[in-house]
Amino acid sequence: MCIINPRVDFAFKKLFGSEENKDLLISLINAIVTKVDQVVELELRNPYNVADYLADKMSILDIKACDAKGRWFNVEMQIGQDLDFDKRAMYYWSKLVTDQLSEGMMFRELKKTISINILDFNVVPNREEFHNRYRIMNVATGEDDQLHDVFELHYVELRKFKKSYDEVVTALDRWSTFLTRAHEIKRDRIPEQLQQDQIIKAISSVDRMFDEDERSIYGVRMQALADVANKIASAKEEGMQKGMQKGRDSAISLMVNKAFQSGLTQAQIAGMFDLDLAQVERLLK
Repeated sequence: MCIINPRVDFAFKKLFGSEENKDLLISLINAIVTKVDQVVELELRNPYNVADYLADKMSILDIKACDAKGRWFNVEMQIGQDLDFDKRAMYYWSKLVTDQLSEGMMFRELKKTISINILDFNVVPNREEFHNRYRIMNVATGEDDQLHDVFELHYVELRKFKKSYDEVVTALDRWSTFLTRAHEIKRDRIPEQLQQDQIIKAISSVDRMFDEDERSIYGVRMQALADVANKIASAKEEGMQKGMQKGRDSAISLMVNKAFQSGLTQAQIAGMFDLDLAQVERLLK
C-alpha cells in the first residue's frame, strides 16, 4: 500500500512532473484528452526540482509541458477546496497562452493550449460525470465550429469517481482509481483492472521515489493542508452557529411582537419568554 498520497500536489508534481516519469504524464494526459490530441512525446517546461521548492519557487505545483506538435499542456492537482477555482483555471490557461508569445511573434503562431485540472473536490454543478471537457462553442448553433480551437479545459473531479474495480474500463478509470485508492492497493496484489505498465510503475515507485528530505517536505505540506481544512471546518461550524442563533433571535422577535399585538403587557411578555423589560422593548422596536 502507498504511504505517500499521490493527490497531494507536492507528491503529484514529483510523480508526474519528473523527467524520468514523463511516460506517466503522457499516459495520464492521453487518458484525458481526445484521440485527436493524443501525445507521443513531451518536453517539460517546469520539471520537478526539490531545490526550487526549498527556495519557495513552487507555491503553485502545476506541470507545464509542450509536445512535438507544439501544443501546450498545463496539468494541476488540487486537493484543497477553492470556491473560485473556475476563475483560477481560466487565469492559468490564459497565462500559458500569453507566455507562448515572445517579442515580435505573430498571433497566428499561438498553439492549442489544454488545461487539465484534477480536483479532490467538486466544481462543476449539476453534473454526475467526473470528467467534463470545455471548449468554445457558437451559442446560436450550439456547435463547436473550430474557430477558437486553441482553447480546451478539463475538470476531473475525483470525488465524483465512485467506480468499483469491476467497473474500471478506460485509462482514465485506471488513473482515477490509482489516485483515489493508492492507500489500499498492495504492490504484490495489484488488481487485474490496473494491470497496465504505467499504472504498475506508479504504484511500485510512488513511495520509493521520495528521499528523506522530500518526505519531510511532504509531511509539512500534509500538515499545511490539514490546517487549512480545519480552519475551513471551524469557520463553517461558527457560521452555522451564528446562523442558528440569528434564526432563534428572529423567531423570538416574531413571537414577542405577536404576543404584544394580542394584548399582553410588556411585563407579561418578559415573564413568558424569560426576558427583561429592556430586551422586550428592543424587540418591539
